[in-house]
Amino acid sequence: MRIGVPKEIKNHEYRVGLTPDSVVEFVAQGHEVFVETNAGVGIGADDVAYEAAGAKVLGTAKEIFDIANMIVKVKEPQAVERAMLRPDHILFTYLHLAPDAEQTADLVKSGATCIAYETVVDSKGGLPLLVPMSQVAGRLSVIAGAKSLEKANGGSGVLVGGVPGVAPAKVVVIGGGVVGSHAIAMALGLGADVTVLDRNTNVLAGLSQTYGAALKTVYSTKAALEAHVLEADMVIGAVLVVGAAAPKLVSADLVSRMKPGSVLVDVAIDQGGCFETSKATTHSDPTYIVDNIVHYCVANMPGAVPRTSTYALNNVTLPFALALANKGAAKALLADANFLPGLNVHNGQVTCEAVATALGYDYVAPEVALSSAASKAA
Repeated sequence: MRIGVPKEIKNHEYRVGLTPDSVVEFVAQGHEVFVETNAGVGIGADDVAYEAAGAKVLGTAKEIFDIANMIVKVKEPQAVERAMLRPDHILFTYLHLAPDAEQTADLVKSGATCIAYETVVDSKGGLPLLVPMSQVAGRLSVIAGAKSLEKANGGSGVLVGGVPGVAPAKVVVIGGGVVGSHAIAMALGLGADVTVLDRNTNVLAGLSQTYGAALKTVYSTKAALEAHVLEADMVIGAVLVVGAAAPKLVSADLVSRMKPGSVLVDVAIDQGGCFETSKATTHSDPTYIVDNIVHYCVANMPGAVPRTSTYALNNVTLPFALALANKGAAKALLADANFLPGLNVHNGQVTCEAVATALGYDYVAPEVALSSAASKAA
């Protein structure tokens, strides 16, 4: 199979779909890899490194899309990239379709087979291809929030860890999953006063066992959420509903009553955000202020540390990408019940139920869509 790796073009996105080490794996198994020039400079991998790994470097994204059977990316394809997709393309990347009607419509129109990292599952229902980026984003959320608390950036001027004789910042983490647990670790490490809210008592019990009295664990009710948000210096939104738009847990009214200069960090922004006042921002312009509350809503947070992020991502995506290359999309997906939920769009049909529900499409089960396409081809 011919694998194409275009240079990412989202604002300040420095990650890349494949590392040179991953290219070696594809080439060793008889595949051809084509990489757009300078695609890997953000992770310290120049064109020479990719050529040494066995890839052919091409000058433009169009050349990559024209020659490739499968496109491997990091972020969702931008409009100019979506226009280059063909029905015979396999697209393997993060998609986050539920809050993105325009992208979904373009992918449906393309006829391509579009597989989303974030909806592939494991045997326990976890999200193995989302985990490493959630780990990175969770840790970065506290760093970004700490910077946003600085007075020069619109914050209240509170140091996250305080100093002897002065209380630390109150950090509230909504959601105790992968993002939340890594945000908690970072915030506690900096000396913050940390509270986590979640509705899964097993999650709360696990976090309590890990951190003991250093972490306050609270079952999330509407009243509890409101009380803790109003006391917070920093609130980190770390909720996720697989494939679906994030629930709006903090209303605009509640934001208006928060302490002036407090900070909201919405890690759920890729799925539409969990604060009613959230809107996606970029690394070049990461924050805005509503009712004297600083909002940090960068939609590709791990792109700020592309070397760490890309290698962590390739560690988990590579086996799935190789399966697609070795078997083709239909065989690879149908042979693996955990991989199959990754299929979001195929042959003009929406095959992720949460996306179909969110955007008003008819839902076609992925196994039905793949089997139907195969029978037509035969």
